[in-house]
Order: sequence, then C-alpha cells, then structure tokens
Amino acid sequence: MANVPMSVEELKQMAATIRCDIIEMICTAEAGHPGGSLSATDIVTALYFRLMRIDPENPRWPERDRFILSKGHACPVWYAALAERGFFDKSHLGTLRRLGSILQGHPDMNKVPGIDMTAGSLGQGLSAGIGMALAGKLQKKDYHVWVVVGDGESQEGAIWEAAMSAAKWKLDNITAILDRNNLQNDWHVDELMPIEPVADKWRAFGWHVVEIDGHDMDAIVPALEEARERTGGPTLILARTVKGKGVSYMENVCEWHGKAPCQEEADQALDEIRRCSCEQ
Repeated sequence: MANVPMSVEELKQMAATIRCDIIEMICTAEAGHPGGSLSATDIVTALYFRLMRIDPENPRWPERDRFILSKGHACPVWYAALAERGFFDKSHLGTLRRLGSILQGHPDMNKVPGIDMTAGSLGQGLSAGIGMALAGKLQKKDYHVWVVVGDGESQEGAIWEAAMSAAKWKLDNITAILDRNNLQNDWHVDELMPIEPVADKWRAFGWHVVEIDGHDMDAIVPALEEARERTGGPTLILARTVKGKGVSYMENVCEWHGKAPCQEEADQALDEIRRCSCEQ
C-alpha cells in the first residue's frame, strides 16, 4: 500500500490533530512525556503521511520502510501517528499506560502493530536501525530506515559507535533525524553535557548533514525527500525544534519533559493547538 500523499497544508493539519491526541492521552493516563512528543510531531507526521512506504493492513510487510523512535519515552507521538494512519483503532489511545493496554510507557514491538523496535533504553535505536539497513542491503531490498534520535541521548557513546559504522558501510538507506530541542529530563542539554558543534561532529563521522527548522513543514518535506534519494552514504537531518511545541506553557520548559497536564491545563493546550491550526 502506498503512503498517503498529503500536501504540506494537510500535513500541518494532521500534525495539529496528533498534538491534540498526545495531550488527551497523556492527560487521561495522568503520566507520560509531552515535551519531547510535541517537539517530534512535525517530523513524525511528515514521515507517516507523506514519505514512508507502509501498509497499515500489513504491518510486517517485508518491503515496508522501517521507523525507530530511539527516544522511546516520546512514544505518544508514535502511537498517535500509528492510530491516525490506521494501524489500530484510535480508542486504544485512551488506554495509554493502563495495565493490559497495548500502549505502554515505552513502545513494545510485540504488542503494537506498526512498531518496528521496542525502545526505551536510550542510545540504542540508531544501532538497531543500522542493522535493519545492513539487512536491506544484503537482501537487496529497497526499503529505507528512519531513526529519530534525541539530543539528550546523543551524549551516549553508543550513538557515535553506530554513526561510525553507518559511514563505514556507506549505508545510504538510513536517515537519522536529530530532534534538537535542547532540553532533557534534568536540564538543558548543553549545560549537562554539551554536544555542540553537533552538525560538524556528524559530518566528521562521515554523514551528510541537512539542517532545518523541525517545525517548518515546507522545509521538513524536501529534507526528508532529499535524504531518501541521496546515494553513497548516510544522512543526518538536524531538526532544530522546541520542546513542548504548540503549547505556550510547555514550550522550552524542562518540567514538561515527563509531566502530565491536569484537565484544566489540557483544555488550555487543546484550545491553543486548535486555534493555531485554524490560523494556518
């Protein structure tokens, strides 16, 4: 099944829908990670509704593109995208983190249709993605592997070991997307353990680097398309984002890394997201 070829304007509206899903499910669960889910929303939306070759009716289709959310705590954005794309009924979103739900606090590939890798232990997603990309080359498949990496987890050495190997094997069928929202669980990334100059580091590790505003759909779509078509080696998209994007009181506030909004706060967030969507 081909991907849904949404226009840029349609993608913007879908991103707003997914942001509302994120707020509603985390509020209902009274637990979760809204900040990093909201910062990655525009990238994930563009992938699932424009770029990726997937089939919701056949989640394990061998020819599908693969997606890994290495920062697995931000899974509400992944769950929302999968539900909106038709991998499972949207009613599951209201069961986030409940005992017996398929949608736990970190994604489980054995429970959730469309999840290609169980995630949660930070720093591991890129290595798994490289394994998938190598398998694709060996099996002569033409699928593409997409990996969203957090800037906090980029402080871990495993990320850079993986980056070296992708360049060595000239894996042009993998794209890493760095969600550069500048905040992690404890505080500002560059105060806890600086990663800058991060674009130069990825280039030094042999990756082609594209820098974009990670909330500008007019920039996101061509960057992803360029990465998919580029040959000769791996691509890193450095997406500069805002943690908590779309909700005024969450934006750039570290506290909202892993805090659920109460109903009043959720109502305000939903109102802001919907109002902004109508103005676009």
